[in-house]
Amino acid sequence: MAVMNVNPTRMEMKRLQARLKTATRGHKLLKDKTDEMIRRFITLAEENKRLRIETERELCHALSAFSDAKATADARVVEEAILMPAKKVTLDCSKRKVMGIDVPQISISETSNGDMYPYSFLTVTEQLDDSVRGLSEVLVKLVQLAETEKTCNMLAEEIEKNKRRVNALENIMIPQLSETIKYIKMKLDESERAATVRLMKVKDILNN
Repeated sequence: MAVMNVNPTRMEMKRLQARLKTATRGHKLLKDKTDEMIRRFITLAEENKRLRIETERELCHALSAFSDAKATADARVVEEAILMPAKKVTLDCSKRKVMGIDVPQISISETSNGDMYPYSFLTVTEQLDDSVRGLSEVLVKLVQLAETEKTCNMLAEEIEKNKRRVNALENIMIPQLSETIKYIKMKLDESERAATVRLMKVKDILNN
């Protein structure tokens, strides 16, 4: 590890020792924070996986029912039946803190005219009912999935950043400071020994 280009003085050594103490403490805090972020990330990733499986299964079922509805009835009739939605959905996007990171928080609200099915049951088959009901129910999970997945991505990016900082402190800054302090101590010891030798020689000269 290369030694820093500094003057080998006691004042410089004290300054570097203070920096080393701060870097060591910062390294520990960053490592602890990274470990906790990884724990949170694993929990969120498991939740994200569960939501994705459930959402994909329910969405697949709803879309399959919609395909069946179009296959068993006139496609134009089906499209006209769902042309005017019975619900209005509003998303409110805000932020919340997770380990100091601003992550998205999405709340969903629905306003309905009182009937889930905006069409007459005489014109379409029950498969369309299943599809409309399924898509209405899966919408909430889709929003939750988007929120959780974005949070996981942001946490993963922050974990990578923290790991780079920890590695830089652990493998570069702390060793370099330690080596520089060791070098200054060695130089100061050499200066003290040289001064002691000079004093002894002067004393011998004076005694003679």
